[in-house]
Amino acid sequence: MLLNLFEVSAGDSGCVSRDVISDEAWAVIGPLFPTAKSTGRPPLDRRTVVEATAWRFRTGAPWRDVPERFGNWNTIYKNFNRWSELGVWAKVLEKTQAFAQQSGDLDWVASIDSTIVRVHQHG
Repeated sequence: MLLNLFEVSAGDSGCVSRDVISDEAWAVIGPLFPTAKSTGRPPLDRRTVVEATAWRFRTGAPWRDVPERFGNWNTIYKNFNRWSELGVWAKVLEKTQAFAQQSGDLDWVASIDSTIVRVHQHG
């Protein structure tokens, strides 16, 4: 069965949201995200940060436009960068690909773009 990363849900305002990570998906990828240090301010919930990051990339909006319901945009941005530097996002990709491959839901297709293929020049 395909790993359903996001659920469609109705928020408090009754608006439909596609930002919520399904419990099934979080059970697979959640353990890959490191816990925050125990010193300083209380950390944002890791799942909320991942959902905010997904919202940001899905919409193409700047980090500053991440809705307040996710928390402070700068904190979300810093977590995203820290996890990028630690290779967490690459591990998430590997894990979801392996999950999809194992369940038979992954088809590998080669895409060749003309901008990367050398062409014989006449002349």
